[in-house]
Amino acid sequence: MVFFHLGSCGDIFLAKELAWDTGSSAFLLNPSGKWNLVCDDDWKAPLTTSLFFVGVLIGSFISGQLSDRFGRKTILFATMAVQTGFSFVQIFSTSWEMFTILFLIVGMGQISNYVVAFILGTEILGKSVRIIFSTLGVCIFFAIGYMLLPLFAYFIRDWRMLLLALTVPGLFCVPLWWVIPESPRWLITQRRFQEAEVIIRKAAKMNGVTAPDVLFDPVEMQDLNLQQQQTADLFDLFRNRNIATITVMSLLLWMLTSIGYFGLSLSTPNLHGDAYVNCFLSAVIEVPAYVIAWLLLRTLPRRYSIAGTLFLGGGVVLFIQLVPTSLHILSVILVMLGKFGITSAFSMLYVYTAELYPTIVRNMAVGATSMSSRVGSIIAPYFVYLGAYDRFLPYILMGSLTVLIGIVTLFLPESYGNPLPENLDQMLKVKCFKTRQQNSNMRNLKEAQENHEIDHPVVIKAVHVHVI
Repeated sequence: MVFFHLGSCGDIFLAKELAWDTGSSAFLLNPSGKWNLVCDDDWKAPLTTSLFFVGVLIGSFISGQLSDRFGRKTILFATMAVQTGFSFVQIFSTSWEMFTILFLIVGMGQISNYVVAFILGTEILGKSVRIIFSTLGVCIFFAIGYMLLPLFAYFIRDWRMLLLALTVPGLFCVPLWWVIPESPRWLITQRRFQEAEVIIRKAAKMNGVTAPDVLFDPVEMQDLNLQQQQTADLFDLFRNRNIATITVMSLLLWMLTSIGYFGLSLSTPNLHGDAYVNCFLSAVIEVPAYVIAWLLLRTLPRRYSIAGTLFLGGGVVLFIQLVPTSLHILSVILVMLGKFGITSAFSMLYVYTAELYPTIVRNMAVGATSMSSRVGSIIAPYFVYLGAYDRFLPYILMGSLTVLIGIVTLFLPESYGNPLPENLDQMLKVKCFKTRQQNSNMRNLKEAQENHEIDHPVVIKAVHVHVI
C-alpha cells in the first residue's frame, strides 16, 4: 500500500509524498493488481517521489526565466493550470509509468506557481506587509495546506478520489485572474509605463493615498535602462576564492538542509502510531517553527540562528537510535522536534542568502542555492528507503549531515546589521579567510617595522640618572 501526501492547491501548495507503509490501511495503489510495487519492484516507490522532485528542479530553473519574459501574472496562472490539469489527468493513470511522468509535470507546475506567486507578492506589496508576507504569510499557509492533507486522506481512502478532491480547489483560483494585478515593477522593466501607472494609481486610491501627477520621470527611466544593461553570469558566483567558498558552502547548506527536511517529512508515515496523526503533527510543528524563525531573524545574528536550529534538529534526530523500542512516543516526539529545528533553519535560508550577495548576482545566487535544495529533495527519498535495511540508519545519516552543515554555517560571514553589498567587492569575508587576512596584515606590518628599524637605526639618547 502507498500513502499519498498531497496538499491543497488553493494554498499554492501541493506537497507530494510517496512513503512505503506496509502496516497501515492507507491507499491501495493497484486495486486491480496491475501496479505491483513490492519485492523486486519496491525501488519504484522512492523513484516516483524523486522524479516528482526532478520536476520541481526543472520548474525552479525555468519559472524565473518564464516570468521575466512573459510576466508574473501570466506565468502564475499558466503554471497553476498545468498543476491542476495534469493532476486531474493522473486520476486516469493506467500504469506506473504514466502516473510517474504526469507526476513529474505536476512537480514542474507546482513549484513554478509557488515561486512566481512569491515573487509577485514581494513586488506588489508595501514594505511593512512584504516582510510579513515573505516570512510568515507564505510559510504559514504552506503549513495549513500540509495540515489539511491528512484530514482529506483520513476520510477519502481511495487514492483516485483523494487526488480528485485535492485537484478541485485549483479551479477556485480562476476568479483571482480578475483580482490579482500584474507586477508594476515587471511592467516598468518592459517599458510598459502606462499599464504600470494604471495599477499604481488604482492601488493608491484603494489605500487612500494621493498619487503624484507625474509617476515616471524620463531621467530616472534612462538611469533604469543603464542599470539593466549591467549583467552578470553564473561564473561571477565563483569569481575569487572568497566568493567561491561562500557559494560552495551555501550550496551545501541548502542541499543538506533540504535532505533533512524532506527526509523527515517523507518518513513520517513510517513512524509508530497512526500515519494520519503523525502527518498532521508533522504539519502542525511547522507553524511554531516559522514563528520562531521570524523572531530569530528580527533579533539575533543569522549564523548563530541557523546553526543553532540545525544543531537542535540534527542532535535530537541522532538521539532517536538511543530510545528503547518500548518508548515509541518518545521517538515520535524527537522526530517532531528535529523537524521543528530543521524547518526553522530552512525558512531562514532565503533571507540569509539574499543578504550575502550583491544586487547584481543576488537573484542568481538565490536561484542556484534553491536548485541545490531541489537536488537534496531528489536524494531524500532514498534516505528513507534505507530504513528497510536498518530503521535507525536514515536518522543517523540525516542527523549527522545536519549537525555537520550546522558547523560549516559558523564559518560563513555574518550579515545581520550590515548593509547589503552593492557589488562583488563589498561581499563579506568568510570567517577563516578574514582571520588569515588579519594575521597576514599583522605579519606584513611587523616585517615592515623590522625592515624600517634596520634601514633607519634608532638613536638611543643617554639619560643621566642622579642616584641619591
